[in-house]
Amino acid sequence: MADLLYFKYYFLDALRRPYDKQRLIDDFEALSNYLTHTEYQYFLFRDFQSRNIMVSEDEQVHFIDYQGGMKGAPQYDLASLLWQARANLSEDWKQRLLEEYMDAFEKTIATKIDRKLFKSQYNGYVLIRLLQVLGAYGFRGLFERKAQFLTSIPLALRNLKEFLRQHSVGIAVPEFRKILDLCTSDEVIAEFTPTQASETTPLEVNVYSFSYRNGHPPDNSGNGGGFMFDCRGILNPGRIDSMKSLTGRDKPVRDFLEQQTKMPAFLNSVFDIVDMTVEDYIKRGFESLMVGFGCTGGQHRSVYAADEMARHLRNKFKVKVKLYHVVQDEKNWINTPADK
Repeated sequence: MADLLYFKYYFLDALRRPYDKQRLIDDFEALSNYLTHTEYQYFLFRDFQSRNIMVSEDEQVHFIDYQGGMKGAPQYDLASLLWQARANLSEDWKQRLLEEYMDAFEKTIATKIDRKLFKSQYNGYVLIRLLQVLGAYGFRGLFERKAQFLTSIPLALRNLKEFLRQHSVGIAVPEFRKILDLCTSDEVIAEFTPTQASETTPLEVNVYSFSYRNGHPPDNSGNGGGFMFDCRGILNPGRIDSMKSLTGRDKPVRDFLEQQTKMPAFLNSVFDIVDMTVEDYIKRGFESLMVGFGCTGGQHRSVYAADEMARHLRNKFKVKVKLYHVVQDEKNWINTPADK
């Protein structure tokens, strides 16, 4: 239920499409009850995906990041691994690995299993996992505005659509199915598919950090267009003794800006403005755009903001980005408290 509600609050409701909330909750509960009564209960990793599997040089396999583990159905972990959107395993691979898993599972518990029931509940957990992932992408992308999660939403939706085309969960959930069809419609998938640059796209975005003491950097493209954003309205970590010689790339400074200032809200607003222009410039074949961030010393706030902007544009639009840290490059990134 937690996974299903996560999907509802952070993805479905963000679509702002009408649906019968009570009937959907009823369907959630029916599916949850069906899946909860599985015959097999073992330690469940929960976030069992390839990034949490490490193979060392001696080819030993290790598992990490399992603090969300709990007792539950083994099908959930299997669904998490085989249905990763970015892994994009073929249907043949998924079916073969499912059969191999059931063979190994029978050997482990030393008894035969009802494979038809196991597969039916496995399909239910695949659906649960796909929706949990959509909820996570919605939270990180739509609410926290992380571009790499925004660009993952179309992949997750296509993954869900492919699953629904070939599989059923073994229980009638009509309102739920209506919602799933809505989420995997061409209209919704297109809504979350951003305009992205190709190898032939001429646009190059030049991102700068600088100090207002020295004036903003010139635009050498000849276009005279772009944006300059003033970071001096953000609380300055350079005023704190322990961070005076650090930069916007150092963890204490990053943590301070993200957790104790309005920098996240500031950048989200900046992303909205710049994104509109970048998308339009890609479509119209423009060649250059300049985005600058200035602060007092060009060391903390502007460096952090410029790095985040460059990362955002690369992740969301796959566009060519050149990053310049005017003050820090000149100092070869060597700072002393006296600099402030």
